[in-house]
Amino acid sequence: MSTAVSKELRREVLEANLRIPRAGLATLTWGNVSGVDRAAGVFVIKPSGVTYDVLTEEDLVVVSLADGSVVEGRLRPSTDTETHRSLYLAFPSIGGVTHTHSTHAVAFAQARRPIPVLGTTHADTFNGPVPVTDALTPEQCATDYEYNTGQVIVDLLDRDDIRAREVPGALVAHHGPFTWGSDATASLEHAVICEAVAEMALRTLALGPVAPPQHLLDRHYTRKHGPDAYYGNASPA
Repeated sequence: MSTAVSKELRREVLEANLRIPRAGLATLTWGNVSGVDRAAGVFVIKPSGVTYDVLTEEDLVVVSLADGSVVEGRLRPSTDTETHRSLYLAFPSIGGVTHTHSTHAVAFAQARRPIPVLGTTHADTFNGPVPVTDALTPEQCATDYEYNTGQVIVDLLDRDDIRAREVPGALVAHHGPFTWGSDATASLEHAVICEAVAEMALRTLALGPVAPPQHLLDRHYTRKHGPDAYYGNASPA
């Protein structure tokens, strides 16, 4: 058992990862959760390619925040490790990160459309649309793809830690959702909520044009970004 991080952090990260398939957020092994220990300068993440039904605490990989090297673990860390690391380095408030390929959130990501705020369920967690990044360039895809995936999220949020706390998630264009929170558990809960509000939004939009709920619009947000800001770049009509 690792001595680099606490048993409690390992247990939390394991349980958050095991909740991914229970919540219907991933097919095969397409999802991962990590949790950070900033005092130790490391984070714990799911290994690559290991199915959830056999995943154990001993399988989890401890990675250096400073350079992404494996500190402890016998398996290869998730292919998304560099994306997680980018988010931890950019946003001090983040204590956990979740990535999934949940169906409805991915639909918005593939269409390159933010998930709009259409009701209280969304507004209770996300103070604004769940935003979508620019598409990665061919050069970004060819070299350091996972690191660059993190950077397009960082750029999308302007390295603004307050904004990252207010909207704890983003869609990577043509890829899928990344969510975060104060710890691994919170990041997974935000992934569950992100998928739920994406499904609700798709069903609502299928009924035809809708208007944003005026009583939910944050005055400071709309004053800065305009009255249609809660649609992201999706027109209300």
